[in-house]
Amino acid sequence: MALMTPTATGPASLRGHLHHAAQRGYVRVGQSTAGWRMRPDFILVGASRSGTTSLFTALAAHPEVRRPPVNKGVRYFDLNYQRGLSWYLAHFPLRRPGGGARTFEASGYYLFHPFAIPRLAHDLPEAKVVMILRDPVERAYSAWKHESARGFETESFERALELEESRLAGQEALLGARPGWESHPHRHQAHRARGEYAPQLHRVLDHLPEEQVHVIVSEDYFAHPVKTTATLLDFLGLAAAPDLPTPRLNGRPGADLAPATRSTLSAHFAPYNHDLAAILGRDLPWQ
Repeated sequence: MALMTPTATGPASLRGHLHHAAQRGYVRVGQSTAGWRMRPDFILVGASRSGTTSLFTALAAHPEVRRPPVNKGVRYFDLNYQRGLSWYLAHFPLRRPGGGARTFEASGYYLFHPFAIPRLAHDLPEAKVVMILRDPVERAYSAWKHESARGFETESFERALELEESRLAGQEALLGARPGWESHPHRHQAHRARGEYAPQLHRVLDHLPEEQVHVIVSEDYFAHPVKTTATLLDFLGLAAAPDLPTPRLNGRPGADLAPATRSTLSAHFAPYNHDLAAILGRDLPWQ
């Protein structure tokens, strides 16, 4: 079966075009009322392919939370920063008399993008940041399957890992020199690098105080969703809500990862996992 590329035609493509047209119209209207719109109180920043959609869905069901009306992720601090803060705020609900509600978004590329967190800290210095981190070996393989299904990756997993360093060479410098520019390899083909969590968490803590940062281990969340969510709600200052949904969304089934590839990746991630465990002060389930 041929993969549907971003330029494909058909019902799915038509729905996508209609959705984007509706989104553009909503944002145009929203920009004129940006001053009356809610600012996000917290943001899910990644890691991608670790459960961000599942966690977003659970939090969006909380009675004190209002989600963005169009997309779960605005992709402002990574891909659209040049559009300005009013464009960003246009994506959020209007404030209601009396306040009390919270709003948020989930953009899984923020954690890995080298400039997203500094921008977020500058524009929303009081916002809380939540990240959900998955076994980096499993995350890398899941990301490759996801990007392959979308047509953004054309190599085998092993070949993509071989090419990754050369693909990413110089990309962060280009992202810094050209705000708003999207690097295809950095966004869609950094399967291994996105799982090097410790440096990414250090960057977050360099720009935001520790009390505004909450890290969830994906395996904990899916094994004990009620307990893990309760701790998160307490961190966010939201009322307990034990009946929130706990879906498991956006899975990518497929063949098992080759043992040799798994072993190589595990060795690569070992020092990053060691550093991450030290930062978090706990053992990791995938170590």
